[in-house]
Amino acid sequence: MIRHIEFANIHNFRDVGGYVAHDGRSVRWQRLYRADSLSWLAGPDLDTFRALKVRTVIDLRHPSEVERRGRVPEAEGLRYHNLPVEGRKWDLDTFDPSTGVERFLADRYLEVSEDGVPLLRSAIETIADADNAPVVIHCAAGKDRTGILIALVLSLAGVSPTDIVADYALTALATPRFVADWQTKHRDSLMWAGFGAAPAGAMTIFLAEMERRHGSLPQYCSNVLEVEPETVTKLRAHLLTEEISRG
Repeated sequence: MIRHIEFANIHNFRDVGGYVAHDGRSVRWQRLYRADSLSWLAGPDLDTFRALKVRTVIDLRHPSEVERRGRVPEAEGLRYHNLPVEGRKWDLDTFDPSTGVERFLADRYLEVSEDGVPLLRSAIETIADADNAPVVIHCAAGKDRTGILIALVLSLAGVSPTDIVADYALTALATPRFVADWQTKHRDSLMWAGFGAAPAGAMTIFLAEMERRHGSLPQYCSNVLEVEPETVTKLRAHLLTEEISRG
């Protein structure tokens, strides 16, 4: 199956299928996607998107971003949820090069885990409903807010931390296009050192901190987000294959 789906104006659209869960089943292909901003969909890109037969879009951006940049084009039967999970906007002035981009990003993700509780729960409940699939989760770059929610969903599906980190880090393949676009649009501005970056270390630190604070991501989902066991059962029932992987 194809993980990375090619678009002209979207850089980071990919299928989250194929990862093996701890019970030997694997995440179904063509059920859950992650992406950067879908407001750029037009022309052939829109045709490519519609061919995926997406039923639900979860947009994790701030309403101000949606107003300024636009949203996924409306279509009959397409369900749209704007769930701005990020409570605190980034203050890049607090970035300390001595501690690195990984630590800065991980700290922002931890803030989302604190501030976005009801909206993260709502997103997981939406994904758990089989009638909503296929689902696309997206934000602006498809790496930070999207990366956090995908990490939670994959953890509930039983995917290993190693694969969660690996999936997050795949955004690095899109970073050159992010950077080139930004430089074209902001020729006279300085670019933040971590722009477009998704270093594996950032997700590794985040997972370690969440384990220290909550025991594990599934425990965080249960104890902090208050995701019901029935929701997890529904999520695993439709997101995972029935067959046990022998690979």
